[in-house]
Amino acid sequence: MCDGRRGLINSFNEMPIQMCQFHQAAIIRRYITQNPKMPASFELKEIVSLMKSTDKESFTGALDQWHTKWKSFLDERTTNEITGKSHYTHKRLRSAYRSLKTNQPWLFTWYDNIELDIPNTTNAIEGNFADLKNKLRNHNGLSIVRKKKFIDEFLKA
Repeated sequence: MCDGRRGLINSFNEMPIQMCQFHQAAIIRRYITQNPKMPASFELKEIVSLMKSTDKESFTGALDQWHTKWKSFLDERTTNEITGKSHYTHKRLRSAYRSLKTNQPWLFTWYDNIELDIPNTTNAIEGNFADLKNKLRNHNGLSIVRKKKFIDEFLKA
């Protein structure tokens, strides 16, 4: 289970990794906002909202259909009149789509490995880490070595 940290996903490439769908939705929300105005952004937000309640094939199909429909819109470029250089007009929407496509292999690991009973979000373990953070905050004078020992003992308990 991973919350979107690329290093974590790359560190455990020999075992099935599930990216938290809630964290992926939050990444998309940061790119296109909670209340998108453009129809393409609104439709992408709707597709992302289906992620937690649909299967891999349906989500992938909807995302691919969305991309086909909006490809020319995503490819629009704006030219800076002063420098003459062009850039993509809808950078944030492109980034949102790219994030989904890049993380797609890890968004439905729970579905591909149903026998492992992997949750699709990190909600179940978030409480444990909140407790650890609170305990570490109460002992904020610890050296790095002692913090590591503290965390090690906490996880063993």
